[in-house]
Amino acid sequence: MLSIELPPFLLFYVGAILAGLCQGRVRAAALLGTIALSAVNLWQLPENYTVLASFMGLELTPVKLDNLNLLFGYLFHIAALIGVIYSLHVQDRVQQSAAMLYAGSALGAVFAGDLLTLFLFWEMLALSSVFLVWARGTDRAYSAGMRYLILQVVSGLLLLAGIIIHYQNTGSLEFTYIGLEGLAAWLIFIAFGIKCAFPGFHTWLTDAYPEATPTGTVFLSAFTTKVAIYAMARAFPGTELLVTIGAVMACFPIFFAVIENDLRRVLAYSLINQLGFMIIGIGIGTELAINGAVAHAFNDVIFKGLLFMSMGAVLYRTGRINGSELGGLYKSMPKTAILCIVGAASISAFPLFSGFVSKSMIMSAALKEDYDIIWLLLLFASAGVFHHAGIKIPYFAFFAHDSGIRCKEAPRNMLLAMSIAAALCIGIGSFPNLLYQHLPYSTNYSAYDLTHILTQTQLLFFSALAFVWLNLKGMYPPELPSTNLDSDWFYRRPLARLVKGSLSLMWALDQQVRGQAMIGIKAFGKRVASLYRPNEGLLAREISISSMVAWMCGLLAVILLMSFV
Repeated sequence: MLSIELPPFLLFYVGAILAGLCQGRVRAAALLGTIALSAVNLWQLPENYTVLASFMGLELTPVKLDNLNLLFGYLFHIAALIGVIYSLHVQDRVQQSAAMLYAGSALGAVFAGDLLTLFLFWEMLALSSVFLVWARGTDRAYSAGMRYLILQVVSGLLLLAGIIIHYQNTGSLEFTYIGLEGLAAWLIFIAFGIKCAFPGFHTWLTDAYPEATPTGTVFLSAFTTKVAIYAMARAFPGTELLVTIGAVMACFPIFFAVIENDLRRVLAYSLINQLGFMIIGIGIGTELAINGAVAHAFNDVIFKGLLFMSMGAVLYRTGRINGSELGGLYKSMPKTAILCIVGAASISAFPLFSGFVSKSMIMSAALKEDYDIIWLLLLFASAGVFHHAGIKIPYFAFFAHDSGIRCKEAPRNMLLAMSIAAALCIGIGSFPNLLYQHLPYSTNYSAYDLTHILTQTQLLFFSALAFVWLNLKGMYPPELPSTNLDSDWFYRRPLARLVKGSLSLMWALDQQVRGQAMIGIKAFGKRVASLYRPNEGLLAREISISSMVAWMCGLLAVILLMSFV
């Protein structure tokens, strides 16, 4: 046991420094040891542990533990451990340091007891995570990273503006329930919504995550959106608008995921879909719904991370990630294929897998509070998830047509990380009380009653039947080499052209102004030069000494006369 109580984020920041200084096995041991020490430190912190501070007359609470954020703290340690093990073969110091800073910032954000501390870690999340996108080193990654960073910074500015107005109105910076009333609340709500990937603000996720490194995407999928989910659950539980927004988030990504060729982008859309379930739970706001949202956030990090890891292993070994270029990889990567299927079963909410025990809580809460239409939309969304993540990902990557690619199995550290995630998916799904006992509110909920099992089994059966029938009839959208744009079309096409046209016009005006200015300067120069032209210029004429003496005497006389006046 540690004898010193440390803020949960601190050891991760130390680990980031060690990642930059060490190399090889020493670095790996330092990273794993840092995570282990931090987990022990968090475990032994007393209940309701709080750190108070004062800054420029402001009373701050940099660290505050409670039932809502403690589970997120455990989750982020698990995610960091899996991510570090998965990336042990990477020798990029910048990437590994950024990953530790990123994980530490996520811990700092969820344990922040005041809005100012939340803002500081909110910005650190953006600054540290963008390096995981840029680390891939391609032009597409650089452009995607810049777009990602711009939206993340906008989120931070909105949050800061909301905090300032909120403090002026209330005189408090405590991070607690805010509610959707007043300008400050709306600014904070939108700031959280950007990081939650609300419809219209979601393209930073589908744009940047698929362009990150294979290991970087695993970290990205775990922290930013889950910090935002936590913040939304803390500040806006029971907000009716969130139910509508969540329903849209759960449904619209399905259509893009089905036609998408890049399998990591399919998972990015699937991530938005799963966030929609959590947002609905927060919007409903009952104890069961909040428990379901938090439980689903926990499970999503594990099974979505498993799917991203399996696709990252495919990209690492083959250099390809488009469904149209893959297929038949079960022959070369059978272990990865099996682990991917576990992740697919979990996200599809098969009984005995983790997704089932958390998704059913949200759907039960929707029925209990008479959100019948929302429940039907969640059924549709669940069927869609099974199509694009449960079937499409493993089918087109490992089965379907044989692409002829023969490669090595994933490295051992990647397989170990995926195996840990798969074991958690099966363990939580088989023994849900392991998760339920750590939820914010005590519950006696049972996912394994006959109604839940029959409903979900029938849904999965008919969804699979629909996929097979559409595939046999040639009606399922084929995997085509393409780039699909949704709301990012506005800033990738017309806005980009507008900016390009505006810059071209500015450069043209600048050239005209500079051209006219140069003409004037040259004319002035010629005029001055003409004054010094020998025998002709006024300033080039010779003046006798006597004339100069006469001018000086006259000037002195004028000065004397003026002095007597």
